[in-house]
Amino acid sequence: MTVVLDHHIIPVRDKDESAGFLSRILGLSYHGHGSFASVHVGDTILDFSTRDPIPRLHYAFKVSEEEFDQVVARLQGEAVPYGSEHDGTYNGRTNERAGGRGLYFPDPCGHSWEVITQTYQ
Repeated sequence: MTVVLDHHIIPVRDKDESAGFLSRILGLSYHGHGSFASVHVGDTILDFSTRDPIPRLHYAFKVSEEEFDQVVARLQGEAVPYGSEHDGTYNGRTNERAGGRGLYFPDPCGHSWEVITQTYQ
């Protein structure tokens, strides 16, 4: 059997706000909520759950070059800060690492999200 990540619970201040935000930025579907506000990323489910306190967490997604350009356009369209470095300095630039492009951006409750076009080796 191949091991795959089925789901992950992400603690947030407002599960609907955070799930809606991520689904808009990544161009994914979000269809309301139940106990969790769920966003499907391929075969993996991200279950957003309202919690307190909220640790600052980091998540990274690999996308195609075309999808990367779409993410940048959505971030700019919603005036979401983004940057080339993981340190929370949102300089409005992307990076070129591992032969691809990447960027970092915060969600409404402070988690750090990363989008890359090539996996780091």
